[in-house]
Amino acid sequence: MKALLTSILCLTVSVNVFSQELLAQAKPVDSDEWGYINPKGDFIIPAQYRNCNAFSSDGLAAIYDKKSKQFYFIDTKNNRLETDVKDFKLKNIFGFGTVGFVDNMAMVEIDRKWGYLDKKGHLSVAAKYDDATVFDNGYALVKSKDKWLIIDKVGTEQPIQENVEDAKHFQEGLAPVKVGDNYGFVNTTGKLVVEAKFKSVGYFVHGKAWAKTESGKIGFIDPSGNWVIEPIYDAAKDGSYSTACTRVKENDQWKFIDKKGTVVDAASADSYGNFEDGLAYAKVGGLVGFISATGAWAIEPQFEAVRDFKNGYAAAKQGDKWGFIDKTGNWVIKPQFDSVKDFEKAGK
Repeated sequence: MKALLTSILCLTVSVNVFSQELLAQAKPVDSDEWGYINPKGDFIIPAQYRNCNAFSSDGLAAIYDKKSKQFYFIDTKNNRLETDVKDFKLKNIFGFGTVGFVDNMAMVEIDRKWGYLDKKGHLSVAAKYDDATVFDNGYALVKSKDKWLIIDKVGTEQPIQENVEDAKHFQEGLAPVKVGDNYGFVNTTGKLVVEAKFKSVGYFVHGKAWAKTESGKIGFIDPSGNWVIEPIYDAAKDGSYSTACTRVKENDQWKFIDKKGTVVDAASADSYGNFEDGLAYAKVGGLVGFISATGAWAIEPQFEAVRDFKNGYAAAKQGDKWGFIDKTGNWVIKPQFDSVKDFEKAGK
């Protein structure tokens, strides 16, 4: 019996591992088209798209056909998702790109109104809203005329207790909202759980969010709105500041602090990136490497350019070509592509 249970457990782990397929967009040298590769560097979907986007964890990627001026979705086998509606648009968020499926729902614009497709391609929430946010753990915020509401995946509406002028999407069960001239947070029942007393706020990441005071200083709060890192900074970058470090600006200088607010003595470099997946890139004399949360070099500067680490891999450039490295700095896919993007979890 013990052997049987062990076999079942191993099979379950194996299924879970393979179900979390990692795929990255890649463009071959001398090509104008993108495809999708696995962590071995093999094209799972051949390079054939001029305008495509990353796969979401829901296993679908958004494609834009410039000739027909239409968006559609493909799965990891390159099959097209049949949808109730054909002529829809997707939202493009500056710095993040085109937004496709999130939490098994895709926000779509039809005749200048927003609704949502589910993973089967059905319009499960009618396109009747003037603005909308992505779903997170079953909830999204939508705007009808001048009123913001909370909806679930079948379109059931929940009012917000305060008169909200603007709203962002839920993350960790809380959504930033603007009430009057200030910002606070509402929960999924529509209750204002963090008083709107900040000039601006970020999203909660592992239980912390940055917030700016009336005087313009930035610190970090918990889900009750209490300061966990006092507001003494002039600026801050969003990042994984509860598990690694985040960048903050004080007296015109950028520095790293850990989750307790202690300054991290980072290795000397000309410039730094944000901590992602436990590491941050740093550039010295034209070459780029990565530092750890202790501030020490985890990967010595040796690359022409890099992207942030994501799901254990980082894109790196050498000899005018892109490949991927692991967290030891070793090549897992040697430089061979004209351009690449991050490895994303494609499917559950």
